[in-house]
Amino acid sequence: MSKDLSRRKFLERLAVGTAAGAGLPLLGAVGSSSPRVTPPLPHRVLGRTGVSVSILAFGCGSRFLMYEDEEKALAALNHALDLGITYLDTAYAYGDGKSETHVGKVMATRRKEVFLATKIPDRTRDAFLQRLEGSLKRLQVSQVDLVHIHNLGRAEDLAKLEAPDGALKGLLEARAQKMARFIGMTSHTDGEVLARAIERHDLDCVQMALNPTRNGRLEELALPAARKKNLGIIAMKVAGQEFLLGTGPGKADFDPLLRYSMSLPVTAAVVGMPRVDMLEHNIELARNFSALAEAEMNQLRQELEVSREALEKKLIGHLDGPTCTPEVFWA
Repeated sequence: MSKDLSRRKFLERLAVGTAAGAGLPLLGAVGSSSPRVTPPLPHRVLGRTGVSVSILAFGCGSRFLMYEDEEKALAALNHALDLGITYLDTAYAYGDGKSETHVGKVMATRRKEVFLATKIPDRTRDAFLQRLEGSLKRLQVSQVDLVHIHNLGRAEDLAKLEAPDGALKGLLEARAQKMARFIGMTSHTDGEVLARAIERHDLDCVQMALNPTRNGRLEELALPAARKKNLGIIAMKVAGQEFLLGTGPGKADFDPLLRYSMSLPVTAAVVGMPRVDMLEHNIELARNFSALAEAEMNQLRQELEVSREALEKKLIGHLDGPTCTPEVFWA
């Protein structure tokens, strides 16, 4: 079967599904003064923040930086907003501030349309706050909606963050000083450690790798901990940095992987989209989203379980970097 035919059949199945997923209500988009070229995307509430955001978030990491020409990068980002995406995910680590600089040029005119999140890698209070000050300047804002501590690792990393001069102190101060409306933490490594951080600390949101391999036990351990505290939950690494894409054992097409993550009790899924056709395809998928049945989710878990160990190794110490083969998204 051709890829085009397979994709068409998949979208036909989506069209007959319901518009709700994982027991979470899908809400209409908040009004904007900027014209929409198509109907708005479904929204969900970001946990205790009470903010409604699109279920598809635009990842401004390495895949965004693959728009090497700045004009094309800004055009893609503006197009994403025109199509209804309201959540932008960036970080200092994405090009050592390059991504934030690009996003800032769009924020200069479209700030009110966006829930803006960035991530800070530093592990001490002073370095965290200093880095965040630089991020605000690059983003051309006085406040972000959400700032995360970037990439929580193993238990020893959490200990660094929790030290008297650790970044957690800076994170809490960032919210108190209104540098950020909300605070959180990201991880794609260890669900037990992330769950511990969630239980111990006053976070608003959490972002974690969620895909059918259940890598790092994030789905089993961290996701329930976050739900118990009504945190805003954002999914990432839905295709394992393309590791899960392809044919054969432990591989799948991108569409069911995104649909899997959106079927979990999350608010949004962050996806890097290095080509405009990918952006438009994923917009259509999100607009017609219907949740997978539990049996379908279990089948995907069984099919991709063989990739779990290798993906866990890949993501340990993972640094987000570009792909030379963006066409793999269509594998």
